[in-house]
This record gives sequence, structure tokens and C-alpha cells, in this order.
Amino acid sequence: MKLPLASTEFCSTLASDDASAIINALGDNLIIVIVFGVGGILGVMGIVFGTISSTANRKEREKTKRELAAYVAEGSMTPQDAERILQADREEE
Repeated sequence: MKLPLASTEFCSTLASDDASAIINALGDNLIIVIVFGVGGILGVMGIVFGTISSTANRKEREKTKRELAAYVAEGSMTPQDAERILQADREEE
């Protein structure tokens, strides 16, 4: 027994009916749903970009510490100078 395939017209009508049903169900609350949806997306994006920024800052701070340690090890900087630079970095936060 062969079943007929659904026509493109039937599928598009079904999809638009579903969208219309959803919009009608939301009714007056559609604007509220859109506002909270956009707000939620912006909140998640803020968290993601804040995490990326924080990670980059920590990475650069560790890189600075390694460079200062290398300067101290080769003798071109005293440990007290390196410590002062690190203390100045903490005060900026």
C-alpha cells in the first residue's frame, strides 16, 4: 500500500496555520514574550562575553608574571622592581 506524499502547498499551509495558532494563543502577551526573549538572549550574550573577557585578562596577567620572572632570572630586573610592578597591577583593579 503506497501512501501519497504531502504536497508542498499542504505543508506550507500547515506551517502557516501552526504559526497562526501560536500567535493567536499568545495574543496580547506576544510583546511581553518578545521582550523577555530578547532580554534573555542579551543576558546570555553578556555572560558569555564577560567570561571571555575575564579569561583573556587573566591570561595576560599570567603572561606578565612569567615575563617579569624571566627578567628577574636573567638579572635585568631586581625582584623588588618586579614586585612593585605586580603590586601596581593589583591596585588598578
